[in-house]
Amino acid sequence: MIDVSHQISAVRRTVGKRVLEAGEARVMTISQVYDTDVDDMWDACTNAERIPRWFLPVRGELKVGGKYQLEGNAGGTVERCDPPKSFAATWEAMGGVSRIEVRLSPEGDGTRFELEHVAHVDDHWDQFGPGAVGVGWDMALTALVRHLAAGPEVVVDPAEAMAWMASPEGIEFVTSANEAWYRAHVEGGEDEATAHAMADRCLAAYTAQPEA
Repeated sequence: MIDVSHQISAVRRTVGKRVLEAGEARVMTISQVYDTDVDDMWDACTNAERIPRWFLPVRGELKVGGKYQLEGNAGGTVERCDPPKSFAATWEAMGGVSRIEVRLSPEGDGTRFELEHVAHVDDHWDQFGPGAVGVGWDMALTALVRHLAAGPEVVVDPAEAMAWMASPEGIEFVTSANEAWYRAHVEGGEDEATAHAMADRCLAAYTAQPEA
């Protein structure tokens, strides 16, 4: 389906720190340049009819102050919107609240998609580290590659995507993405042993086989 090595290398990942009113947080940033213009990328990221063609079905109001819910995943509130440059929203899942911001900018003949995910340091972070959300965003950026290459009307089949994730190639992708987040974590200042232990637990969670 994809060239795993090329896709992993095409993505930039960073892990940083930020102090919020509610306490210490980690900032995970992921970005990739796509072969399309800013307006088309904005439509792919904000059009409720198009988002499910590469990400997840979404319901709600995709406007400032509006509530949204991604099927089987996070929901939240749209906090800011500056078409076609950026938008920000809360990301509410598993009882926790974090925040995302998507920024689009022209780069060369294409558009850089950059997503920043700010999450508080909690038990989930201490257990799994940045890969817990980072690997999932890697999957989303890969699906966006396929969507834009196939055309805006083409739907990425969720069943096909899930089957690929369980394939040897899919496991290679998850392993490589998790390793890349481990490296970004260390480059961001985390102790190597601590970061490695988090990455090991994260990979085990992503590649665990369901019980028969």
